[in-house]
Amino acid sequence: MSIRNRYLQIYRLYRRGIAALVGRCLLSLLAVAAMTGILNLLQAGLSNSALALLYLLPVGSAATLWGLVPGIVAALSSFLSLNYFFTLPRFTFVVAHTQDLLELFVFLVVAVAISQLVGRTQASLQEARLRERDVIRLYELMSTLAGLRNQDTIARTSATSMLEVFQARAVDVVIQRESSAAPRSFLASAQARPPQGTPDQVVALITPRGLLGEVHIWHSRLLSPAEERLLNTFASQVALALERVILAQAETRTRVLEESDRLKTALLSSVSHELRTPLATIKAAATSLRSGNVSWDSAARDDLIAAIDEESDHLNRLVENLLDMSRIEAGALKPQRQWNILADILAATVQRLRRATEKHPLEIDVSEDLPLVPVDHRQIDQVFTNLISNALKYAPEGTMVRISARVRDDQTLEVQVYNAGPQIPEEALPRIFDKFYRVTDADRVTGTGLGLSICKGIVEAHGGRIWAKNLAHGLAFYFTLPLTMDGQRMPRLPADSEAAE
Repeated sequence: MSIRNRYLQIYRLYRRGIAALVGRCLLSLLAVAAMTGILNLLQAGLSNSALALLYLLPVGSAATLWGLVPGIVAALSSFLSLNYFFTLPRFTFVVAHTQDLLELFVFLVVAVAISQLVGRTQASLQEARLRERDVIRLYELMSTLAGLRNQDTIARTSATSMLEVFQARAVDVVIQRESSAAPRSFLASAQARPPQGTPDQVVALITPRGLLGEVHIWHSRLLSPAEERLLNTFASQVALALERVILAQAETRTRVLEESDRLKTALLSSVSHELRTPLATIKAAATSLRSGNVSWDSAARDDLIAAIDEESDHLNRLVENLLDMSRIEAGALKPQRQWNILADILAATVQRLRRATEKHPLEIDVSEDLPLVPVDHRQIDQVFTNLISNALKYAPEGTMVRISARVRDDQTLEVQVYNAGPQIPEEALPRIFDKFYRVTDADRVTGTGLGLSICKGIVEAHGGRIWAKNLAHGLAFYFTLPLTMDGQRMPRLPADSEAAE
């Protein structure tokens, strides 16, 4: 606001205040005149003392209704009216008796004192009411801001609140926000009428962190000193709310970084431990082959080459797990769905894991007569590999691992992978698909802790669901796969065509 405009507003406010005060003083004079007319009708039966007491009525009323100055005006006019109309000699300001003069003087003192006391009481009451209103408004703003967790919402809410409380034409809340490139601002605006020109008042949003923004206000009237203080208090509360959001965001980023660091450490630890075993096997087999102690036409040679081949596959699966996990987290895991026979996918998986399953009999109940499923062959193979590997890790040696599949309804195929391993507490069942989460035998079982997480990501990417369930003598994993693709189900081939083929 320019200095000239500021002085013009002060001058207009002063003129309005003077005009209002004059009007209230005239009303107090009218009240005294009305009392004088009434007393003129009743004076025959009233003493001067009674008249003086009755004149205190307009004095107290004027001070109560219109304030201190109208009360004093009423006191002086009552004193003059009592002297002029009712004190002998009448219709003159001359006082004939000393007693009458003393009564008039006492009346004047009492009237002025009453007007002052009543006026000050009214002013204090009005000030208390204003303070109560300001406290309520401030409490409402603080209560509203306390539940907000976003800078944009805080800016819009505070702009709307200040527009209403201060009856402004428009309020803009400008928040300074740091970006990676350069500082930029966010503007939240609340308008009763479109603002014109520069703002009449600018209040900074300052905290110990520094300048967070500004409040731009276009006034429709000049604010009182109490309203100025309230505006500054509003601005400080808005600044504190913004700082609270900034600190909460910083805390969240810190927790995310800590969790990321924890996961990275767990991943490196798990991967390094998982890599060590197959690498040691490959290194030992390769060293034995190069040493010349193993005949090239012996059975030992074939075993060593088979060990190298299988451990290389193990390493390849480990790398695939890590890549799949990164794709799942990035939302880039897109299944290349084609119509496949689930029994063929499972057969290829079991063949590749034949060495790992030597100590566990497999029972497979997946019929080739099941409907074709629209899945990504490689990804579902990865699901079977991870679930079977998980069963082999935890199931006691010599126990059975059972894999079965059935059509649950016209739209869904359900697969079960059962092992006789230890059961999982019910409260931990939903969490076993989290990364690096283990419940039992975590000290003796190796692995990256990503297998079940990858299974969950792949199954859900296909539109299915995966869960675990404790059975009477073990644990079973279930997952579903849709039997339709783009709303269409693969038609079954006629029986005679299949026989001809």
